[in-house]
Amino acid sequence: MSEQRRGAPRSEAARQAILAATAQLFAERGYEQLTIEGIAAEAGVGKQTIYRWWPTKSALVAECLLEGRLLPGQLTLPDTGDLRGDLVGWVEQIFALMDEPTGRGLVTSLVAAATANVEIGARLRDSLGGAESVTTRLTAGVAAGQLPADAPVVELSEALVGAVLLKALSGRAGQPGDAARLVDALVRA
Repeated sequence: MSEQRRGAPRSEAARQAILAATAQLFAERGYEQLTIEGIAAEAGVGKQTIYRWWPTKSALVAECLLEGRLLPGQLTLPDTGDLRGDLVGWVEQIFALMDEPTGRGLVTSLVAAATANVEIGARLRDSLGGAESVTTRLTAGVAAGQLPADAPVVELSEALVGAVLLKALSGRAGQPGDAARLVDALVRA
């Protein structure tokens, strides 16, 4: 006797429609006004289809972000050859995003989804460890002599991203110079 999976098979077309609807409605309404009912209506699926695949709104928003549907290219860390300048500019961009109500909601929903779902947490970790990551940029800084050869790039990357996430969770408004002070505290050549 073979075991059969319960429920309807996952339709890639429905998945794509749900993610597209989520991204569109998030951009129009922000996180707080985003509803599963609204997403279902926009995607042309039932609410149960969404809940079968994503247990929470934050998990759905997190998947949209991790797939590059929200803020595509906006949070990419550049490599201009100036490590400090690249990191400061990147952190300033994230802090400016978090000063916007939808931006803070986006970051906190990503954190909430990652803490509630191990798979999302792993995907978030992988995305930060990928080719465009802070770790990769710090490694390039070591190769360019902008950081000591023995700089703990993984730990520095985690500390920088952790500080950014802590700021998002605290809800504290950004102050001029915050990004430069944070980068200078962590990354000293």
